[in-house]
Amino acid sequence: MSASVQSATLWGTDALGVVVEVDIQGGLPYFAIVGLPDSSVKESRERVRSAIRNAGLDFPPRRITVNLAPADVRKEGGTFDLPIAVAILACLGMVPGDVLQNYLFVGELGLDGSVRPVRGVVSAAFLARRLGLKGIVCPPQNVREASLSGVEVLPVSDLKQAFAYLTGGLPVPEEEPAGEFPEQEASLLDLSEISGQDLAKRALAIAAAGSHNLLLVGPPGAGKSMLAKRLPSILPPLTRDEILECTSIYSAAGKLKRNDVVTLRPFRSPHHTISDAGLIGGGAMPTPGEVSLAHNGVLFLDELPEFRRSALEAMRQPLEDRKVTVSRASSAFTFPAGFQLVAAMNPCPCGWLAHPARECRCTPAWIAKYKARVSGPLLDRIDIHVWVDPVDVESVLAPKGAASSEAVRDRIVASRLRQMHRGFLNARIPDGGLDEGCRLDGPSRTLLITAMKRYSLSMRGYTRVIKVARTIADLDGCPDIRDHHVAEALQYRPEMAGR
Repeated sequence: MSASVQSATLWGTDALGVVVEVDIQGGLPYFAIVGLPDSSVKESRERVRSAIRNAGLDFPPRRITVNLAPADVRKEGGTFDLPIAVAILACLGMVPGDVLQNYLFVGELGLDGSVRPVRGVVSAAFLARRLGLKGIVCPPQNVREASLSGVEVLPVSDLKQAFAYLTGGLPVPEEEPAGEFPEQEASLLDLSEISGQDLAKRALAIAAAGSHNLLLVGPPGAGKSMLAKRLPSILPPLTRDEILECTSIYSAAGKLKRNDVVTLRPFRSPHHTISDAGLIGGGAMPTPGEVSLAHNGVLFLDELPEFRRSALEAMRQPLEDRKVTVSRASSAFTFPAGFQLVAAMNPCPCGWLAHPARECRCTPAWIAKYKARVSGPLLDRIDIHVWVDPVDVESVLAPKGAASSEAVRDRIVASRLRQMHRGFLNARIPDGGLDEGCRLDGPSRTLLITAMKRYSLSMRGYTRVIKVARTIADLDGCPDIRDHHVAEALQYRPEMAGR
């Protein structure tokens, strides 16, 4: 006797179809799982056996062989507990085989027969749609993410309930209509709470409008972290496609809250002691790192020189390609990494270099060694460099009159609409599209050529100045780039400030 059901395993942030085949024959009791399972999958034998018995069903004292196809792909986790149990019941003739062919099954079983949440259900649900299946059977805690796929979602809280649904003992529950996703919450930190810092706020708005990378340099307590943490409050809300992408990543990483989806732009702020694999992604079975968890959002690296140099250098390719590939001997996994980098650092080891009231006691050699912790190629990939001066007492005590995040966000949304009409956000304009999307008039072209010669701008720096100038022009509602737009963009380059 044999039976099979459809299941799935994570492959990066996508789902790979797995056929769970069960064969039951006479002989001494034996339970084997083949098909390249890891230790957690092999342990399914004990979970499945106890779950079937505690659900009030008979577990056959026979020779049971479970095959997870394809056999050359490594399987891990408790995702296959539910499909193995259902396939065993179908093999015994307790569940109609034709019903099983309509659904994809995922779920971990408890010893009492309960069904527990697993990772990657949203990707499995989209796989079910691509396979033309009717729906997916999953734990109740994964229902909302699975419903994003548009297929029928059958939540089961325990094995007994799954058995009742599949045999017609219980009617399939009606799905609630999916409502609109909420926009960004009003509890986000607001720009109006920061006194002064007009130049830094301007740079923050430009970075948000064009999705440019940003570096904040200044002494301790100047407000670098405060500014960075308010960037999400001026970013446009996620689109539906971006919600699907972010939810898939968080689900694959096991960081999705129960029965929830990602509706706010991610803001990730890892500690500087993070490992290379934690930042970029990795592991025996690679999982998304911080650069992927920040996809469609912000990756904030505070105290940038304190991060491992190897970890920082590993970000250079994702910053350009908006994806990261983690290779292993048997396979390679590609994770999305379309993040906006915001970093903060002190100007020297003590932090008081160029401070108006404090004296820096660092030697030139110390300062040079400190700055050398961040490589030139990485700094060249950061579009906007801005110095954050400490706020004077008068500005702190003066009445708050700064623009709110909502007012700034309205301008940024209007700017992004102009950019999307051209097909790309400004930071992502391909080099071949610069001439068409970033037209320079005579004075602005002359100014840029002069700056290239005087400050030895690299070609990457040249294109990034044009892209930042394009964003400034969009914020001003100007169809063409003027010389004052280029002049402002140039002041955000490290070559101009000597840093």
